[in-house]
Amino acid sequence: MNKSITTIKRVLISVYDKTGIVELAKYLRNNGVEILSTGGTAEHLRKAGIEVTDVSAYTGFPEIMDGRIKTINPKIEGGILGLRDIHKSDAETQDIKWIDLVVCNLYPFADTISKPNVSFMEAIENIDIGGPTMIRSAAKNIGWVGVLVDVPDYQLIINEFEELGGLSFETRKYLSAKAFGHCVQYDNIIHDYLKDEPLSDNFSVSFNKSYDLRYGENPHQKAAAYKNPISNKQNVLDATIHQGKKLSYNNLMDTDAALSCLREFPEPTCVVVKHGNPCGVASGNNITKVYQKAFDADSKSAFGGIIAFNRTCNKAIAKMISKVFVEIVIAPNYETAALEILSIKKNLRVLEIGKVNLKTPKIEYRYIDGGLLVQESDVSSVTENQLQTVTKKKPTSLELNDLLFAWKVLKHVKSNAIITVKDKTTLGIGAGQVSRVDAVEIALKKSGNKLENSVLASDAFFPFRDSIDLIASTGVTAIIQPGGSIRDKEVIQACNEHSIIIVFTGKRCFKH
Repeated sequence: MNKSITTIKRVLISVYDKTGIVELAKYLRNNGVEILSTGGTAEHLRKAGIEVTDVSAYTGFPEIMDGRIKTINPKIEGGILGLRDIHKSDAETQDIKWIDLVVCNLYPFADTISKPNVSFMEAIENIDIGGPTMIRSAAKNIGWVGVLVDVPDYQLIINEFEELGGLSFETRKYLSAKAFGHCVQYDNIIHDYLKDEPLSDNFSVSFNKSYDLRYGENPHQKAAAYKNPISNKQNVLDATIHQGKKLSYNNLMDTDAALSCLREFPEPTCVVVKHGNPCGVASGNNITKVYQKAFDADSKSAFGGIIAFNRTCNKAIAKMISKVFVEIVIAPNYETAALEILSIKKNLRVLEIGKVNLKTPKIEYRYIDGGLLVQESDVSSVTENQLQTVTKKKPTSLELNDLLFAWKVLKHVKSNAIITVKDKTTLGIGAGQVSRVDAVEIALKKSGNKLENSVLASDAFFPFRDSIDLIASTGVTAIIQPGGSIRDKEVIQACNEHSIIIVFTGKRCFKH
């Protein structure tokens, strides 16, 4: 393996994204580098007054089949892949000239499939073949060839050429790794587009680095944020940041959790999140009143939390937020006066995300040691008609509204989870407990003296009647839970004894 500095005498340029390519090509040509290029790129460079040799003129073989075949040729691949110290005689015999640098980026497949109503044929025609072949060839021949797939690296090449007169092995190795990563991501996106089964035999993920984070969950952990290249832009990484410090790892996790819960509700809603769990959620007709109810639900826990809205953040809300300490506010948009008020708090992150759409199906995954867990996201919903009332007493329409609201929030609380609700506002949330009865105790305690005519929700069945006995005489009038315990009859009997309504959803909503 050659690890010496390599000179650049000949470069092959074939790019779809022509950003910065004229400047790079001019520099290389002015320094005596011969430029080979293809169709559209060659024409673009000539218009800029840069001398270019067409690939077809060099190979003696024209571009054919509407440009599908142009660089797949032994004189191109041999010039890239050949080992200068071993294959010199082969190259001379076949009249192959060495290509020392390949500059290439690919047809915009991700952008194409992101367009509304794109046809399958259009998508397929935007699968690049020759480009990945050249890139992979150059990336493999790391001892002799450099490869550029990323516009910001153009200046790196110029700087190294100025300093060393060529490319160091360290730079070639760096560029090779980036090139293979570029091809992997490209192929992964195509694979995901073509496969019919989301949980296919081969599962691949690809992301682009959005930015480095100061640290991870703790200061001693390195971290970075990566963005899905074909995301719907409705996420925290694509939000407009009006002010405040750069988002941290924990900020991103908590804000994403807040948005996930918010997407359950079409009506005006506010979600307050702390450490990945909702601590206050409210829905209603007036977003200002909704915010006040959500924050007051657990103002102690809301200290230093995340506040998310699915309606415009107005001046009145901004005034209330300015009087408390929170890390982040995120909303579809802001009144100008609201931004002016919030700007007084310099460290407060103010994010704008645009319209907050309801949840749609997607695939979720988590890394574990040695592998990956993949599942469909929980976009299930429960309607009034799907509920089964199993007690003597039946819920009123007001109780049903609160029970269904509670179930939507419950899906976003870490298991074991219990929440109490009144007037579409959370009262107390017992999250992440290893014992369900402990979660009940925490939720009741956090509810304070506000439980009269409230409802309670449990993300899984009650295994014993002890939780029901604990709930009795607190003011809770109705419970929503999945059902399915071998002791359901015992639990139902306890509810009947205490005149508490219980409805079964038939499905649980664990969140780990």
